[in-house]
Amino acid sequence: MSTAAPSTPASPATFATCDLCDLHKGDTSGAFRVLPPVFQSYGGVGKFCGPVVTVKCFEDNSLVKAAVESPGEARVLVVDGGGSLRRALLGGNLGLAAAKNGWAGVVIDGCVRDAAELARCRTGIRALALMPLPTERRQEGQRDVPVQLQGVRIYPGDWLYADEDGIVVMPAPGV
Repeated sequence: MSTAAPSTPASPATFATCDLCDLHKGDTSGAFRVLPPVFQSYGGVGKFCGPVVTVKCFEDNSLVKAAVESPGEARVLVVDGGGSLRRALLGGNLGLAAAKNGWAGVVIDGCVRDAAELARCRTGIRALALMPLPTERRQEGQRDVPVQLQGVRIYPGDWLYADEDGIVVMPAPGV
């Protein structure tokens, strides 16, 4: 278990989602949330954490593209893609942009493509599945709004932690 002070964000090297779950297992407020175990790891980094930026879109990755092409500042982009398995919201080029621009990770309630390219990206990438079909860009969607991934509500500014055991979210940095 990490021994960092409660006000200090855990670094990717020091946190474990299992430890965070042990610490917060008695939480009945709903502030500590665990995402269902349906997300697969596709990026070159398996363990990541940071404050959340949200995008809500459906089969249109215009806002995903705009986000990953902007400075990430060690944040995590959380994309509510409506769970669609029909189009990929992120591929190799956007995965590379996310890594180059300093995003700690991207979590997508939807699909990605270009698995071999994503695996070489130095950022964390989680999604439901692979789908080779790209989206159409219609400039639709919303950014910085509350989203819901697989029934779990996530707010802009929450902290997300992902490792080999799962993904957890809380309103402030964990210990």
